[in-house]
Amino acid sequence: MSMDPKGRVAVPTRYRERLAEVSAGRLVLTISLLERCLVAYPFPEWQRIESSLENLPGLDPQAQAISHLLIGHANDCDLDSHGRVLVPPPLRDFAGLDKRIKVVGQVRKFEIWDDEAWTRRREELLGQIGQLQAQPSEALRNLVL
Repeated sequence: MSMDPKGRVAVPTRYRERLAEVSAGRLVLTISLLERCLVAYPFPEWQRIESSLENLPGLDPQAQAISHLLIGHANDCDLDSHGRVLVPPPLRDFAGLDKRIKVVGQVRKFEIWDDEAWTRRREELLGQIGQLQAQPSEALRNLVL
C-alpha cells in the first residue's frame, strides 16, 4: 500500500465501511506507546480512551507521561470522499512513514506502519510463536494458538 506525496493514506475498504458505520468516518490518529507506528481509533473508541486518561491520577508521573504522549500526538481526522486520511507530518516522522506503508487491523483500531518496519516486526513476532504456545499468558490460554 502507498502513501501519496501529500501524506494521504487510503483506508482499506474493510475498515472504511466499519468506520462509516461506527463513527461517520471520524477517527483519531496518535502514536503507539509500544511500537514505532501510528494508531488510528474510530472516534467513539478514542472518546473511551480519553475518558480513561481523564480518570488517571493527576500527580502520577507515569499516568501523566502516557497522557502527554497519547493526547499530545492525537489528531482528529476525517476520511475524505476517496476514503483517505491525511497523516500529519509529525506523525509521519515518528513512524518513519514514507511511501510504502502497511495497515494492520487490531480489533478496535488499526495501525499504520512503515512497510519495512512492519516486515521486520512481523518476523520477530513469528519467531516468538513457539514460546507463546509453550508458555501462554493467562489472557492467551483461552485463545486457539
